[in-house]
Amino acid sequence: MNNFALIGAAGYIAPRHLKAIRDTGHRLAAAYDPQDSVGVLDSYFPETDFFTEFERFDRHLEKLKRGGQAIDYVSICSPNYLHDAHIRFGLRHGADVICEKPLVLNPWNAESLKINELESGKRIATILQLRLHPAIIELKNKVAQSASGKKHTVDLTYITARGNWYYTSWKGDIQKSGGIATNIGIHFFDMLSWIFGELQLNQVHVHTHDRAAGFLEFEKAQVRWFLSINADTLPPEAVGKRTFRAISVDSELVEFSEGFTDLHTLSYQSVLAGNGFGLDDAMPSIQMAHDIRNAAPLGLVGDFHPLAKLPLAKHPFGMYPGTPFREI
Repeated sequence: MNNFALIGAAGYIAPRHLKAIRDTGHRLAAAYDPQDSVGVLDSYFPETDFFTEFERFDRHLEKLKRGGQAIDYVSICSPNYLHDAHIRFGLRHGADVICEKPLVLNPWNAESLKINELESGKRIATILQLRLHPAIIELKNKVAQSASGKKHTVDLTYITARGNWYYTSWKGDIQKSGGIATNIGIHFFDMLSWIFGELQLNQVHVHTHDRAAGFLEFEKAQVRWFLSINADTLPPEAVGKRTFRAISVDSELVEFSEGFTDLHTLSYQSVLAGNGFGLDDAMPSIQMAHDIRNAAPLGLVGDFHPLAKLPLAKHPFGMYPGTPFREI
């Protein structure tokens, strides 16, 4: 049985990691979050030692190590901009690391972590769960068997409505989350590059506080994409819902709305078996999201996603679309 420590226990994604640790038969020895709304621990590991101060958490892990109960894995569910610092923390404690996506915000952060990983002798793994989804695996196999040189036509739409709270939280701060393309889109960009090969062209048509749209050309596909957190962009077929996912390949819809429940557990099983996805796996999507974040939007020219034409929305706190994004 491995000893785990969790950073970011109060976050939205933490329960999936808690479930994965429990379902793979391991122990959560300690957890940290500056927020104390962590009653979810009772459903998985009520005996876990919990800390709201990082220094005490650090001291406790050192105490466990001195007592012969060192942490084997550190799981990271903290805000995106803190991932690389928390990864280094885990490596310094002599633990392997499992980090939620996005692994880091910028390509140079990942390059630095390669050095830390080599120096520590430990491994950094990230969650790229769409690579484990049965429908996505089936699509990858189908594309691999298609005619050599064929370029598929793909439309990707992902809308996950968020309320005004989003803009007050760290997720609404592009310096901390990386913005729409990184925060909600990076696992789709990873999926696209995993299936369709090397990226050849990356164009951005729209990029505002609540949506982004663009065009990607890969070795085996041309992709129009649209991401949004604005409920007003939901299509008629999503009435009564807050989330809409759709991928069409050569006008054929790929159904993958179900099957997400246990993908984190499958990810943990893979990591614990010595496999999983590491820095090199994550790099293409990190680079893609970084380039999208820093590109000047072209507007509605060329081959753009149909939903990119929707009227732009005012920022709920008075900011307007088109506010420049600074480099992180």
